[in-house]
Amino acid sequence: MVRPSGTSSGKGPVVLAVSGASAQPLAQRALQLLLEAGEAVELVTSRGAIGVWQAELGLRVPSEPDAQEAFWRERTAVSTGQLRCHRWNDQAAGIASGSFKTRGMVILPASMGTVGRIASGVALDLVERAADVHLKEGRPLVICPRETPWSLVHLRNLTALAEAGARIAPPVPAWYHQPQSIEDMVDFLVIRVFDVLGYELGNLRRWQGPPHQPGSPGAPAAGTTSP
Repeated sequence: MVRPSGTSSGKGPVVLAVSGASAQPLAQRALQLLLEAGEAVELVTSRGAIGVWQAELGLRVPSEPDAQEAFWRERTAVSTGQLRCHRWNDQAAGIASGSFKTRGMVILPASMGTVGRIASGVALDLVERAADVHLKEGRPLVICPRETPWSLVHLRNLTALAEAGARIAPPVPAWYHQPQSIEDMVDFLVIRVFDVLGYELGNLRRWQGPPHQPGSPGAPAAGTTSP
């Protein structure tokens, strides 16, 4: 039986968790858009993600919260919003408790190792513990698995999480908004993920239906304009 997913209260910070999967620029853009919108963000970067940053971008993400906050502020070039960073293994952090109110949680990107442990109720780090808290409290949890192809094990783990109330949002690009750059595609993916939590981030050309073609039903006649 599929349980209904949690609904955002519109209050409190959002938890942004970054696990050790490829596509780290998605996390950076998500943080940038949230801070630009003046939102409060509780950020936790897993130990694996720190290694992926080094491999993909040649950058070292500090492990200490204060140094990490300075790192993210520099990377996003945003001084607004509220940002609090946590050590990857700090299971005494506020977001590790159900009594700490949040608007929801997004794991972007989510490694399949992280997915499997959350699906099994195993919490070896703060990312997994915070996700477990959101499931047990019935709060919105959005998981963005960045892996291809998916094995039967992956599919079963994702199904278990969906049945527990999580929303599964793989970062799959679209072309109907006519992206002109990789940045446009990144924005589409990030904005659609945070649509789930009710955020209005960035500018996205949303689908309004197919364009009218001359001679098609409902199309304006030649020489006229639609109302």
